[in-house]
Amino acid sequence: MDWNDARIFLAIHREGTLRAAARTLNLDQATVGRRLAALEHDLSAALFARTSKGYVLTPAGKLALQPAESMERAAHDLTRQTQGLDKKLAGEVKVTTTDAIALEFVIPSIERLHAKHPEVCVRLNTTTRLLDLATREADIAVRTVRPRNPGLVARRLASWEVGLFASEDYLNRHGLPEEGAAFAGHDLVVYQPYIDAAREPALAGEPLQRGRIVARFDSNLSLRAAIKAGIGIGEIPVNMGARDGLIRVWPSRRREAPYEIWLVTHKDLRRTARIRATIDEIVQSIEL
Repeated sequence: MDWNDARIFLAIHREGTLRAAARTLNLDQATVGRRLAALEHDLSAALFARTSKGYVLTPAGKLALQPAESMERAAHDLTRQTQGLDKKLAGEVKVTTTDAIALEFVIPSIERLHAKHPEVCVRLNTTTRLLDLATREADIAVRTVRPRNPGLVARRLASWEVGLFASEDYLNRHGLPEEGAAFAGHDLVVYQPYIDAAREPALAGEPLQRGRIVARFDSNLSLRAAIKAGIGIGEIPVNMGARDGLIRVWPSRRREAPYEIWLVTHKDLRRTARIRATIDEIVQSIEL
């Protein structure tokens, strides 16, 4: 099995169908099917059982999985280490971040990067899923949590206070919530991943039991828009609330955990010219 065959094999295993594997590999479905048939012929073994639920590894396929994954790791290591020596300010840079950070900071950094180095192309992926830098799903990650994976270099770019905000329209209709009343009589909008992770869900240290959660979001950008629309009271970074023209509720209170921004790349790539230039512009955007 060579690396091209291993890529086909792993994509089918991970995606479960020829169509999904072809989409991942940027190939057509017929090509993926032919390549799999040729590989199984060369190995004199069926690697997958075709079932109603998709392609499932056979015993032979399970034996092939670990060597194929080892080939994948070696190929990614080779790519990272050789690209780390690339001095050309040209080519693609894959960046992953959240939608809020992309809008506020990464897109302005792309504008400046393009003005200075027009041959560099940024491929931006906005997702809350943590993409794998070791396997080149991304070259640069701008995250709100610090990764602990080996081989990654992380730099904290910001640590912002998080407070409670509402729109002027909301406060005109509902008034200020009473401290210690657990948001009785008030509508709340929440960032669901933070609520899920908390032992005792709260906003700015105030329990939520008597409030009414009217919307839950997995996007900070959507949460900010909901607060601005007057849907309810919510918790966001103080600088973002001020920028959106919102009113801070209980200014002396804040969330215990700050909102942090971490810039992450793989140690083998951080000296690549186009990646270094992209990092510099992102850092400048956040530090302005």
